[in-house]
Amino acid sequence: MKTQVCFLVLLPLLAMLGAQTRAGDSAAEESKLIALENAWNQAQLHHDGKALDSLVGEKFVYTDYDGSVMNKAKFLADLEDPSYRASLIANENVKVNLYQNAAVVVGTYHTKGTYKGKPFEHYSRFTDMWIYMDSRWQCVASHTNLLSK
Repeated sequence: MKTQVCFLVLLPLLAMLGAQTRAGDSAAEESKLIALENAWNQAQLHHDGKALDSLVGEKFVYTDYDGSVMNKAKFLADLEDPSYRASLIANENVKVNLYQNAAVVVGTYHTKGTYKGKPFEHYSRFTDMWIYMDSRWQCVASHTNLLSK
């Protein structure tokens, strides 16, 4: 009987501890994903294809605000375009939705710079799909939409 009483008392405590551990892990994973999103911005600012290559999966699909669709190779090649010179890429209102071995990251971003010598400034919304595989987070799909400002 003592064993059953102890078990009944300890069970809720263990459940609470497990929930706190998962919540802590969730917060850590959310922080990691936000850091990866920020690293993505830095890679774009500096035309760093190697850094971006490590963030996106082999079957990566990107849908741009103009409706064009790119695979990983095209997306990375597009990054190397010297006529695109961003001076600012900043995420705002970022929200991470975690699932088992997956996450959807949504937010808005502000970018400005020059493209083919002409200045631009965009406010956009993004949705990125991340998968945890091979012991790391990899973005497998990204979609952007321009917002009117």
